[in-house]
Amino acid sequence: MQATFLPPYHSVLCAPITANRELAACLIANVPMIDLLSAELTRAGFQIVENAEAGPRTLRIPIDTWIELGALLMLGRNEKSARLCDSDGVVLAWKGEESPGDCEEEIRTEAGCFPIVYPWDLLRMNEEVVALMDESSIVGEVSPLATISGSVRLGQGSRILPGSVVEGPVVIGPNTQIGPNALIRGATSIGANCYIGHGAEVKNSIIYPNTYISRHCYIGDSIIGSHVTLGSGTRTENHRHDGRNHVSMVRGNEVNTERTKVGTFIGDGVRTGVNTSIEAAVKIGVGRMTKPGAVIDKDLM
Repeated sequence: MQATFLPPYHSVLCAPITANRELAACLIANVPMIDLLSAELTRAGFQIVENAEAGPRTLRIPIDTWIELGALLMLGRNEKSARLCDSDGVVLAWKGEESPGDCEEEIRTEAGCFPIVYPWDLLRMNEEVVALMDESSIVGEVSPLATISGSVRLGQGSRILPGSVVEGPVVIGPNTQIGPNALIRGATSIGANCYIGHGAEVKNSIIYPNTYISRHCYIGDSIIGSHVTLGSGTRTENHRHDGRNHVSMVRGNEVNTERTKVGTFIGDGVRTGVNTSIEAAVKIGVGRMTKPGAVIDKDLM
């Protein structure tokens, strides 16, 4: 079977993470999304082709979708032109026609498939991919006074210092320092050349390469871009007091994230002053700065 990737529908809505990178280059478990999806399909026996080479039986997959492999195989085996939709009728992939609306049949799946529309969808995709890790790979250095549990992948040249606790599934890239006395937990991926300081906690988040998280920071259910410096004591809120889903502003409209826990989404090059507090579901755009003691209660884009 053949598959081809199509441009995303919603890349601009994933800002600030997509402000200066293509959605296909966004990192999932420290791997660009396009590389991750290509590898998964190739292992399943698909041949990845360019769109211009697509034939009647080629699966057309927008890059901004996360599709369970079994659902794709079901689409591929269908004899007629067909579109694959999630339980809400959102088109995920199709074959046999240039446009999904021209397909003869519609296949709906109850599998864990969803479109990548907003930045918290990238967080959900990372959660699902990292959770699939079933074994550890420790290439870096772990202090005998540190504690590791669950599936953990630690890159070459990285160090986990004394007193630190890492509770997998966690992916840590090369040349990154954790601790001392740091806590990394949940479905978290931390890129190359990062620094997670003394007493800092990172939970269920994506940290891009070359980012510095100072001592006593708390980062939960968040995505932090590259070359970011978070000043000491920077903290993200990620849980509503009333237990309801978080709402985030996107292009002037309130959007229900459908998540009870959402942190912050920070673009590349951001610098926060010490003791900055960031309210849940707030976004900070590329290159922005905060003053010491600032409370960020709305988007800084």
